[in-house]
Amino acid sequence: MSSTHSLSWLEWPFLDDTHRELATRLRAWCGERELPSEDVSPEQACREWVAALGAAGWLRYSVPAGPDGAYGGALDELDSRSLCILRETLAGHHALADFAFAMQGLGSGAISLAGSDAQKRAYLPAVARGEKIAAFALSEPEAGSDVAALSCAAVKGGDEYVLNGEKTWISNGGIADFYCVFVRTDPDAGARGVSAFIVDTDTPGLEIAEMIDVISPHPLATLRFTNCRVPANQMLGGLNQGFKLAMQTLDVFRTSVAAAAVGFARKALDAALHHAASRRMFGGTLADMQLTQAALGDAATDIDQSALLTYRAAWVRDVQKRPPTIETAMAKMAATESAQRVIDRMQQMFGGLGVKRNHPLEQLYRDIRALRIYEGATEVQKLIISRGLLKSLS
Repeated sequence: MSSTHSLSWLEWPFLDDTHRELATRLRAWCGERELPSEDVSPEQACREWVAALGAAGWLRYSVPAGPDGAYGGALDELDSRSLCILRETLAGHHALADFAFAMQGLGSGAISLAGSDAQKRAYLPAVARGEKIAAFALSEPEAGSDVAALSCAAVKGGDEYVLNGEKTWISNGGIADFYCVFVRTDPDAGARGVSAFIVDTDTPGLEIAEMIDVISPHPLATLRFTNCRVPANQMLGGLNQGFKLAMQTLDVFRTSVAAAAVGFARKALDAALHHAASRRMFGGTLADMQLTQAALGDAATDIDQSALLTYRAAWVRDVQKRPPTIETAMAKMAATESAQRVIDRMQQMFGGLGVKRNHPLEQLYRDIRALRIYEGATEVQKLIISRGLLKSLS
């Protein structure tokens, strides 16, 4: 059950009636959807979520429609506000539901933004139906936040490129049907020497080197490329255009990371509100205590601040039609950091129950942590914001 206040954001002017209707339909669907069994592996659970989200039509929002609907999307182009609504709502339901949706969008985002018509027709409809699982392969063992330091390389040989190197921290690694891989094609050009390719999972020379286990389990792996031959027509966006494409992809989907953080924080606050109102102690309830009231007030304010920044960033991209780089960095930083604070405070209200394995607050405590790191750590967001401000002076 959600508090009335937790739904008030739907009336904000950043959104229109189509967004409100989307949120209402999705909330109803989530309410009817059973959570996966604890006995099911994260990999299997993620496959099941992708299939369910595809069958229900929600994954259609992760890709564009294309001419006459040929690419399978629900809208003519990617809509950041819809992505944020979907991720906030799904995160409030189950972390893997949010993950499964998010990675279908991020994993195929480079194709949506820069793929040829043939590439889009080959991959996007299957992504929208949940029949192909997508992955975004950018990070490397020695290149995470510093994308210009990529060392995984591709060398042209005839009508193919030969890939060698490793990618790590790859979400959907091990279960994806294809990867959008960013590799170095010019060894001396830094960020201007990176290109992107679609690499199918069954391509010889691509292997899963390691499955990575983390505090909030989800499919995550290290990929190894050993003389992996990829047809030249699998390149995305042109030779040495990969760095720009990676940043454009992150600009679209990074805002939705903030929305997921807001969804986690709202779930924690709602749980704490109901617990505080019913927990009897010292002749009253936990909610009667001023310290409790102060913590709830801080949490609600943190959440609204984060949500406002998040939907502003999405609105800038959708309506103002300009890259929301600074706005997105602010939203991602503020929402993930404040969600960590909110969840920690709300967990404290449950006492020992809050740290019991698989308690909702214990799960949220694990789920939120990675959001402060992936798709640009908080420290990187601060650099993006400051550099954007300084650039505006020139």
